[in-house]
Amino acid sequence: MKHAETVTFGSGGVDRAAELRANAATLAQTASQIILMWRGKPMLTGDALVRVSADHAVLADAGADLVLLGREDGAPVFAADLSGWTPADLDDATLNTFLDPSEQRHPALPDGPVFAELRSVMTRLSRADAELAATARAIFGWHRSHRFCAACGAQSAFAMGGWQRDCPACDTHHFPRTDPVVIMLITHGNSVLVGRSPGWPEGMYSLLAGFVEPGETLEAAVRREVFEESGITVGEVSYLSSQPWPFPSSLMFGCRGAALDTKITIDPAEIEDARWVTREEMADVFAGQHPEILPARKGAIAHFLLENWLADRLD
Repeated sequence: MKHAETVTFGSGGVDRAAELRANAATLAQTASQIILMWRGKPMLTGDALVRVSADHAVLADAGADLVLLGREDGAPVFAADLSGWTPADLDDATLNTFLDPSEQRHPALPDGPVFAELRSVMTRLSRADAELAATARAIFGWHRSHRFCAACGAQSAFAMGGWQRDCPACDTHHFPRTDPVVIMLITHGNSVLVGRSPGWPEGMYSLLAGFVEPGETLEAAVRREVFEESGITVGEVSYLSSQPWPFPSSLMFGCRGAALDTKITIDPAEIEDARWVTREEMADVFAGQHPEILPARKGAIAHFLLENWLADRLD
């Protein structure tokens, strides 16, 4: 495995067992490994996903449809969505914030296990658990936002262990979508280009990023996005690494680009600020010693790329 594949949510070696999906509904009835999700948060005990069997009391609050995530040690692994359950002490103000600090406990599992924001725990999970949690979050999110057939408007139905929705009215099949996003390590000499979006925590900077448009290559998207956001022209572009990012359904393509100029002219509709940071300054950022800049979130591909740029191991 290349070092580039060690990014968080990268290949955890999960056997997705696609051949079992047609029979998933039957397998789910006796499943012994079911992970639990609530509004995109996985349930954890310590640093591991909680797994329950199909007869566990907590599943009384789960949706009827379980997503088949794959196979582990010869047994199928499913995910259940408990988003319909409302905790008695729920504080809505904390939910869907930049980094939701709240944790929720279910009365069927009162001692220890909690639902926790995936972005806050992603680096604590094993590679396999991180992949399972990211997949479950993305698939359940897709089902919530794609309940109706895009061809005729009728309500579609869960199928193939969650990896398909079928329209009973026009027989159209729908499949989970992934939105391609480029995120760019743009360098000029000894410096790297970073920026920040409005609403981020004070001092937090990251690499520039943006969605790939229809009919566009990754290289073209890198050049367009960097120029739109910062006014910097980019020449040579190369691919570095990718990361599934289920917030809600992106695949981040980490790319490297060589800047042809250095004058920054930001588009305030796109970003709040952009600046060049030298390698020495970035080392201070990662050490927590920079007076103005905080590092990108640990576990995000931006952090991964910058960390490896500093270590000269972008392979």
